[in-house]
Amino acid sequence: MYKAVGSRGSRVSRVLWMLEELGQPYEFAEVKLRSPEAYALNPSGKVPILIDGDLKITDSAAICVYLADKHADKGMGMHFAQSELEAPLWNKLRHRFLLPKEVRVDVGPAAAHDFASEVKALDRRLGDKPFALGDRFSAVDVLLGDMGGWARAGRFRIESERVNAYFDRVLSRPARARAQANASARKS
Repeated sequence: MYKAVGSRGSRVSRVLWMLEELGQPYEFAEVKLRSPEAYALNPSGKVPILIDGDLKITDSAAICVYLADKHADKGMGMHFAQSELEAPLWNKLRHRFLLPKEVRVDVGPAAAHDFASEVKALDRRLGDKPFALGDRFSAVDVLLGDMGGWARAGRFRIESERVNAYFDRVLSRPARARAQANASARKS
């Protein structure tokens, strides 16, 4: 059984969603970023972390690739290219909540500009395909869908009907709902 380690509201959501899509049993352990428990598993103190026996994998994209490769029979494989869609989301989040107050600046307008540019690129890449790689759902859709959920929660404007429909399609998947319920059930 896999063990997914992370904090609610973090990129562990991608890991849980991927595990649900694959139909794999897992345990979710809530551990805060840079907590003693996180440092015990990852020298950087960052989460998420996937534990598979003696193997510990960090970075949500790397975890999704690992799971897709390990369960190739499920057809979730991908050729992954790091998306620029996440960069403006992360930049805004860092300056709003994570960086020390004395170094925070208002990156909202720049982040919105960069995000809008990437939404246009995603619109072109999707074309008439229902999913990122064509007719089948893949790990790419888990990552992009999670970014779409993050963008919507952060009130980033998504000025593309095609991209909004894509996000609606992937974010409404039953496996994502199960992953969110599993993470929410761990609240103390």
